[in-house]
Amino acid sequence: MLNFRSDRLFSLIVAFSMALFTWAIAPDAQAYNNPELLPNYFTPVIDLADSLTDIQQKDLEKQLTDFESETGWKLRVLTQFDRTPGRAVKEFWGLDDRSVMLVADPRGGNLLNFSVGDDLFDLLPRTFWIELQTRYGNQFFVRENGEDISILSALESLKGCLRQGGCQVVPGLPREQWILTLITSVVGGLVFGFAAQPREAGKFFSWQWALIFSPLWGILFIAFGVGPVVTRTAEWLPLVRNIAGFVLGALVAFLSPLLNTSSTSET
Repeated sequence: MLNFRSDRLFSLIVAFSMALFTWAIAPDAQAYNNPELLPNYFTPVIDLADSLTDIQQKDLEKQLTDFESETGWKLRVLTQFDRTPGRAVKEFWGLDDRSVMLVADPRGGNLLNFSVGDDLFDLLPRTFWIELQTRYGNQFFVRENGEDISILSALESLKGCLRQGGCQVVPGLPREQWILTLITSVVGGLVFGFAAQPREAGKFFSWQWALIFSPLWGILFIAFGVGPVVTRTAEWLPLVRNIAGFVLGALVAFLSPLLNTSSTSET
């Protein structure tokens, strides 16, 4: 019994010593602070994940350097996969309230992440950064265009907004987003048409019911159908198509009783 207890005590001491030794020699800051991964020269782009070609990286370095000289805003790019410099990059770049660091890491659900200085929120609200991340960093965009285009497109939108003094939304209207605005416009037209159908004899248009349902079709058409278009692009064609979709939906819904009556009469 004494030997058993001694062996057990010895095993516990050995296990504890090994754990303590491992903790003592392990680079506990390895995952959070790896300055050895940083270059020994200044560059606004650190491409550890090889997301950019050599030509793209050199061109981007020049663009970001010129942009900083022109506007005073610091834009920095870090790509990483299984290695990251962690907190060391903040001191390396001297990030402050006028800095933006774009971090591209494909291990998450979204490729892009942004570390934003406080001064930028006066020009670009938090909703802007969320839209910028979801538009260019989502898996579908990255799969179709590549990590390099995702990074460069996000930076182009960001630079354009900073040059013009700020943006409330990300400029540009992707096809997928326009299709969504077209659908809401058509649905808004259907609601308007059904609400405006005459419900009393001798009346051609029920404006009272159309007015009652105006919050619903107004939100669908104006807020979700027209608003995203006019705030993101100056092109008139998407707007005209959405208006036409609203009118078509309204006519189909409004005239549907007449069409049903005509079909019944023929039968």
